[in-house]
Amino acid sequence: MAEAEKQGEHAHIRCRTIIEVLGKPKEHVETALKEYIGHIKQDSELVILNDDYSEIKEQGKLWSKFVELDLVVKGTKKLISFCFEYMPSSIEVVKPEHLVMTNPELSNFLNDLQARLHSVDMVVKQMKAENDFLRLNMNAIISNAIVITLKISNLSLEQLSKVTGIHQKELQTFLD
Repeated sequence: MAEAEKQGEHAHIRCRTIIEVLGKPKEHVETALKEYIGHIKQDSELVILNDDYSEIKEQGKLWSKFVELDLVVKGTKKLISFCFEYMPSSIEVVKPEHLVMTNPELSNFLNDLQARLHSVDMVVKQMKAENDFLRLNMNAIISNAIVITLKISNLSLEQLSKVTGIHQKELQTFLD
């Protein structure tokens, strides 16, 4: 048991990981990623051996930049904590080839994972409810605007589109 604890909790784990930032403007993405990595470098239980930054790329209206880190983590608990805290895009454990986790370590990991999944699920459900509420009310407002506009003046679809700022295809749905 003591050997298993030594291997899991206190073993130095070497891994490669990718951390990505997506956003805008371009300058903010570059600055944010460097600051994020600077924060990781301050953690005494993490040692970055190498950091290889990509070139920034435009992705639609957003900008993307990533860094591949070669790092050493102190123990499985810290590795799991690193994944939760820094949310890397991917992680590959390089050394050691075998890791041993105790039952409490595995249980704590699974409980943390479940808590985070439940938290994300709650946020998604809340956002969906808000989105549904906004969509329903937006449709009511648009319908009212169309009815009021048409009572004031008899407009063609093209004229109504210009007045309301709604494309003709979407506007046709309300008129039907």
